[in-house]
Amino acid sequence: MDTYESVLLVKNEVFVFKIPPRTTNRGYRAADWNLQEPQWTGRMRLVAKGDELIMKLEDKTSGELFAKCPIDKYPGVALESVTDSSRYFVVKIQDDNGRSAYIGLGFGDRSDSFDLNVALQDHFKYLRKEQESDQGQQQHLDLSFKDGETIKINMKITKKDGSETSRPRRTGGVGGGLLPPPPGGSKLPPPPSPQHVPTPSSANPTGSNTEWGDFNSAGSASQKPTTPANQQNWVQF
Repeated sequence: MDTYESVLLVKNEVFVFKIPPRTTNRGYRAADWNLQEPQWTGRMRLVAKGDELIMKLEDKTSGELFAKCPIDKYPGVALESVTDSSRYFVVKIQDDNGRSAYIGLGFGDRSDSFDLNVALQDHFKYLRKEQESDQGQQQHLDLSFKDGETIKINMKITKKDGSETSRPRRTGGVGGGLLPPPPGGSKLPPPPSPQHVPTPSSANPTGSNTEWGDFNSAGSASQKPTTPANQQNWVQF
């Protein structure tokens, strides 16, 4: 995927100065430069491409590159402010072969140098937020399975009587899938068989010569022969 250049700032007039070597640990002073005679005048463009930030010094008319300054952080050695003015900086320019040199860079107006400071600070603030966001995402717990990784789960099923088993077991009666009666329950008597259910024909068959007897006090029955008269009197009663 191609990364496009983003132009953060353009200033159409900047001045380049030749600066003397620094002999002490103190910072650079613009008053030591020959500010009345700049070595070069042209255009400055601040360009971002991905994480890279480059200051390009170009010809105002043709756009030909005069020098470039890669900036990895700010403040830093690539771009350093002078101690006696807010309009001047010391810039570390670098060519494609890695050779570097230090030059003085100045603006004609303080607002131009202020815009450069703001653009640099905003760019590196954005990069810090991006890095913090990426680190936060990497710290999230990764619960995904790795290649060849497996887990083992032991499952226990508790039955109604409180016992545990590792595998479910099917229970039930024949045909209907009924559960057995609970422990200690009373069993109902089985239904009567159809052979023992009395039917009207067997209880009092029609046309049979049934004899009726009188029970005496001793519980014995004296049978009397049934005559047509007795049978007729019983039916009328």
